[in-house]
Amino acid sequence: MAIRVMLVDDQVLLRTGFRMVLAAQPDMEVVAEAGDGVEALQVLRSTAVDVVLMDVRMPKLDGVETTRRICAEAEPPKVLILTTFDLDEYAFSGLKAGASGFMLKDVPPGELLAAIRSVHSGDAVVAPSTTRRLLDRFAPMLPSAGKEPQHKELERLTDREREVMVLVAQGLSNGEIAARLVLSEATVKTHVGRILTKLGLRDRVQVVVLAYETGLVRAGGHG
Repeated sequence: MAIRVMLVDDQVLLRTGFRMVLAAQPDMEVVAEAGDGVEALQVLRSTAVDVVLMDVRMPKLDGVETTRRICAEAEPPKVLILTTFDLDEYAFSGLKAGASGFMLKDVPPGELLAAIRSVHSGDAVVAPSTTRRLLDRFAPMLPSAGKEPQHKELERLTDREREVMVLVAQGLSNGEIAARLVLSEATVKTHVGRILTKLGLRDRVQVVVLAYETGLVRAGGHG
C-alpha cells in the first residue's frame, strides 16, 4: 500500500514542487495538503495520513504547536519537520514536540523520499549525531518541562538499558554500540526496543531528546 503523505506549508509553490516529486513515486501518494496548522488539524480529522511533511513557520498555528497536537492523538501519523536552517531552534522544538526528524527544505529529492520511507518504517530520519548538534546548541537555552517525572521514568530501565540509552544519545549506531559494549547488534536492537517501550518513546530521536532533558547526557554529549 502506498505511503499516504500530507503536505503542510503556507507556500503553494513549495507544496506543488513536493507533490510533483512524490507523485512520481509508485509507493507514495499525496492525500492531503494544508496552508497552515489550523487547516492541517481539520483535514487530519477526516483523512488517513501516514507521514506529514510539516513546515515550521506558518500563520495561524505554527508547525511546532501543530506537531505537538498531532502527536498527542492516539495513533498519530509520523511528522517530518521541514526547516530552512540546519541548526534551527524551530527544528529543536519540533523534535521535542514529537516529530520523528527534520529535513532542510532544499534537500535533494532522493534524500527527501528516503526520509519519508524511513520515517514511515519507524526509523528516525535525522542522524542522532545531527540531533545532538542541535541539542548541544539549544538545550541550555530552553528549560526542560517536568524533569522529575522523567527522572522517575528512567528508573524503569536496567543498568544495561541505561548504558545503551547514553550511547544512543551520544549518536552511536547499533553497530557502534555493539562494538563498544561487546554485544551482538541484535542484542543492542533488543535493548533499544525495550527502552522505547518502557519510556513510551517513538524513535531514537526522542531517546536523544529525553536523555538531554533528564540530564542523562549533558550538552557536549557526555553521559
